[in-house]
Amino acid sequence: MVIPKPIDVYEARRRADLSGAGFETTADLEVLTTSIGQPRAVEALKLGVGIDTDGYNIFVLGPPASGRHALAESFLEPVAATRPTPPDWCYVHNFEDARKPRLLELAAGTGERLRRELEKLAEELRTVLATALESDEYQTRRQIVDEEYKTLTEKLFGEVEEEARKRGLALLRTPMGVAVAPLKENGEIAPPEEFQKLPEEERKRIQESVEELQEQLRKSLDQAPRWERERQERLRQLNNEVVEAAIRPPIDELKSHYQEHANVLAYLDAVRQDVIEKHADILQAPPPTPAGPQRIADLALRRYHVNVLVDNSGTRGAPVIYENNPTYANLVGRVEHVAREGVLTTDFTLIKAGALQRANGGYLILDARRILQQPFAYDALKRALQSGEVRIESPAEALSLITTITLEPEPVPLDVKVVIIGEPQLYYLLTQYDPDFEKLFKIPADLDAEIDRDGAEPLYARLVATLVKERALRPFDRSAVERVIEESARMAGDASKLSSKVEDIGDLVRESDYWAGQAEAPVVDREHVERAVEARIFRLDRLRERMQEMTLRDLIYIDTDGARVGQVNGLSVISLGNFMFGRPT
Repeated sequence: MVIPKPIDVYEARRRADLSGAGFETTADLEVLTTSIGQPRAVEALKLGVGIDTDGYNIFVLGPPASGRHALAESFLEPVAATRPTPPDWCYVHNFEDARKPRLLELAAGTGERLRRELEKLAEELRTVLATALESDEYQTRRQIVDEEYKTLTEKLFGEVEEEARKRGLALLRTPMGVAVAPLKENGEIAPPEEFQKLPEEERKRIQESVEELQEQLRKSLDQAPRWERERQERLRQLNNEVVEAAIRPPIDELKSHYQEHANVLAYLDAVRQDVIEKHADILQAPPPTPAGPQRIADLALRRYHVNVLVDNSGTRGAPVIYENNPTYANLVGRVEHVAREGVLTTDFTLIKAGALQRANGGYLILDARRILQQPFAYDALKRALQSGEVRIESPAEALSLITTITLEPEPVPLDVKVVIIGEPQLYYLLTQYDPDFEKLFKIPADLDAEIDRDGAEPLYARLVATLVKERALRPFDRSAVERVIEESARMAGDASKLSSKVEDIGDLVRESDYWAGQAEAPVVDREHVERAVEARIFRLDRLRERMQEMTLRDLIYIDTDGARVGQVNGLSVISLGNFMFGRPT
């Protein structure tokens, strides 16, 4: 029987050698801008981003702590910087149906300017209208209309009064209306007792005359309502003419700023027409107060406000949005409500954007596990991608559970590339159980938990340098980087591989910096990394220590001498979280 030669524990570990890498500390190395050892995933990302067609969204599948987010963001951001900046999206009041706010698409940065200009116009409307309707010219023209109809009424009443005088009668204007009474010879009104003393024939003649005059007066007075309607119509036309003349200059000035936006020009025309029709309500509205974020508090003026749903004025290129909490409302947007006099109300200014609207024209990154845990969120994402638009509605309405009177905002056209990040198990479960998944996410970007070690050690040193600079830590010398590489191979469980779990390597780098700080060392060396590794093992090896103690005390008996038929000694590898150890069996 040939007994293998025992080897030292350090001979079982492949040493890293960076003597030819040309650096003393990580301060001498450039930051890593590409991923290490993930050519399959990078090519998949290139294909998914390069094909601008529906369905070519991306699912990045890889183990936790493998740098999935960092890989996706570092790849998407430079690509997004080369793409055009998407437009602004705004909601405005629909003057035909207030329940269905209109959507305006404007060039990036234009939406906020339109909001400020229309808010200023709304605040000035009361002054402009009051000045126009209190001017001498307007008062003169209004007086002419009033005098014309007053003269017409007086003329008609005078004709009846003259006819009454010829018949010896008088017209009396009383609080109850107009009455007819007989006159005495001296021109005074005859009291009722004298009228009763007249001969019957005379009384009969006078009564017939009174009835004839009352009928003539009734026919004349029947024209008064028509004349009053005509007067009101002429005054309304006069008011509209004066108001239109007053608001035309500011509206035309606004229109000159948006000649390239036909939708804005049409909206400003609608604003002008609405101001003409609602000028009385505007004049009766209370003045705005400068306190609070929303200065236009009156409903009569809020209708001319602009709700900037998505403002891309500060965006350079296409947006890259990561939604950390992809609830239904955070994904597709929501309509908020406020309490007014004990009643919940809403309007178009309370519509808020979701991640899909903010990422429109760019890229949206989501966590698979988080979006699947949120009720209705995954279905809402699929509906938006399938329909090519984002419709803001409550989950209950989307599922037809309840029907309430609320807003129905015009849907936002959607042009977004969605990147979902998750574990391989989730990807395979979705492909098997969701028939829509593979139609919408045609590109899987598969990350490997391990990378080939040969030729990758210099790049891994740059990865350590990148982690050090991102976290503003002490520089690592060459020996410290070599020890990090050796520990990475131990994490991979293969001397010819390195771990791609960037987050775990980052934790080791930060803990090594801590121990260097405890030693007041300006540079992290191999001993500090070794101390961090030992401290990590000490935190987690309580069970291993107890099992070793049980073996040493022969509570668990392991034969190490001689031979037994049918019996083999072995080593079981036990994994507890991120800690693994061997147990003799």
